[in-house]
Amino acid sequence: MTETPMTEQGRLDLVQDSLLRRMRTMHGLYYQAVGSMELEHVNHFERDGVLPIAFSLFHYTSMHDGAFMMLSGQLPIWNEDWQARVQMAIDDAGKERPVSDMIHQRIGNYDVFKEYQRTVFDRTEAHIAAMDPADFQRVLVAPPYPPQIASTYSAMCAGPAGITVLDGYECWLYQHGLRHMGEIELARALVGLEGMTS
Repeated sequence: MTETPMTEQGRLDLVQDSLLRRMRTMHGLYYQAVGSMELEHVNHFERDGVLPIAFSLFHYTSMHDGAFMMLSGQLPIWNEDWQARVQMAIDDAGKERPVSDMIHQRIGNYDVFKEYQRTVFDRTEAHIAAMDPADFQRVLVAPPYPPQIASTYSAMCAGPAGITVLDGYECWLYQHGLRHMGEIELARALVGLEGMTS
């Protein structure tokens, strides 16, 4: 039996479905992680040079929040009100700051942080589910790339046309999220907790 070749729309629908399932699964790992940790675990200071779990959690969630603006056109959720409620020790994702600064990152109100995290993740999932999959092909950043972008993972992954919306989801949200989940799983061992996956 000969299979009918998949149309371009069919390929895009497949990509949309796959991305949504992977994002939901990764978000689920974050929910499992925060749901099985107490504030003392999250804010634990191991030693100089080792970032606390609080850093990885806030860094990824706030970078996800900010990157989503480029992907969707929607403004970030984080603002002064969220900062007043979450009470981050350092109101900064820490991307451009040294480890010597960010080892001092702490979450003040853990329950409200979890609310912020879920708000960011839910919005992303809803957008992926509702978007026109043709938008995945839209170019966000075309070459030649400025120096601050040229050395990034997304620039290395991009095709000849440049960094697309799909590249942004795959690199800025999915790959970035898995990278920091790996940090969190390792750091959980330092506070006597197990990982989330086998």
